[in-house]
Amino acid sequence: MSDRKSTDVDSPVLEVSLATEAITTQRRMSDAQASTSFGARLRHDLQFIRGRGALEISVVLLVLLTGYIVASLISPTGFAFLNPNNLSGVISQAVPVLAILGLAAGILMIAGEFDLSLGANITLSAIVFIKTAESVNLWVAILAGVLCGVVVALVNGAIVVYTRIPSFIATLGMSFFWMGAGIFINGTTPATLTTSRDETMVFLFAQDFGFFRSQLIWLIIIGVLAWLFLHRHRRGNHLFAVGGNPAAAEAISINPKRVKLMAFAIFGGLVGFASILIAVRTSSMQPGGSATEDFTLFAIAAAVVGGTSLWGGRGTVLGIIVGAALIELIRNGLLLAKAPGFYITLFVGVTIVIAAIFNKLMEGKAR
Repeated sequence: MSDRKSTDVDSPVLEVSLATEAITTQRRMSDAQASTSFGARLRHDLQFIRGRGALEISVVLLVLLTGYIVASLISPTGFAFLNPNNLSGVISQAVPVLAILGLAAGILMIAGEFDLSLGANITLSAIVFIKTAESVNLWVAILAGVLCGVVVALVNGAIVVYTRIPSFIATLGMSFFWMGAGIFINGTTPATLTTSRDETMVFLFAQDFGFFRSQLIWLIIIGVLAWLFLHRHRRGNHLFAVGGNPAAAEAISINPKRVKLMAFAIFGGLVGFASILIAVRTSSMQPGGSATEDFTLFAIAAAVVGGTSLWGGRGTVLGIIVGAALIELIRNGLLLAKAPGFYITLFVGVTIVIAAIFNKLMEGKAR
């Protein structure tokens, strides 16, 4: 008995060598995980983009672009895609405006909401910009146009957030109200830029620099800022959290109402700025008309095609811009091929459905 007790007492409780090996192994594993090489970062970024559909849609865009270039080289007159005037119109005017509107719709969709009054907001904000530019000056007009877009969106957002009416219904009804407000402010005649459309205004918002126009520069600036906000800022993470699971976001002290109102405000600011680009390019805006109604459908289509989830919590800035470029390229191709106008609307409708199915499959794969 005594021998057994002494043996138990004398036996070591811990073996230092084993513990040291375990610590060393753990340290090596942590070192491997903390690798920040360029290859590791590139693989992570590609996986991040692919998981949100942006990489796949970029491949589709490149294939389509290659086909257009080949067709234009074979038949320069029959399919004049490489014509400088066509490239300037598509790349420097149509794509930037739709991409900015797509970013507006996409940011709001990431937060889990919609705003179907986008077209009416464009009309009203453009009218406010034009009338202020004609009566005051350019700089006040820019501020008035953007603020008008923000106010319209915030009113819509307050109705949605505080009454809990689905944003689809609330903003659809408010779109008629805002369209009527444009007629009330300006009447039924078009609002037109005349003496105020000077060299400074054209240089800022519609200048032709040869290979590109001012709109493309604005898209780059807004795209970079949107990327930094959505993917590198705490507030951007809040948008994804609220859109993905509002209850879980609230459980970690994120205020869903405040975040959604912020998303509506950003939406309105981008729509207001896009309305300025449209107004300066066209020099006029028709109150109560249907010219801006298509922008609502195409902006949502750009976001969805770019990988933004219709159910919130998922989307990328790159994907939305690529989605807008893809839509405008296909529209341009149909026009160059002399296809009937209703083919474009048909294409957009089918594209939204296919993109929604693809996004749903991607979300199921991620889970």
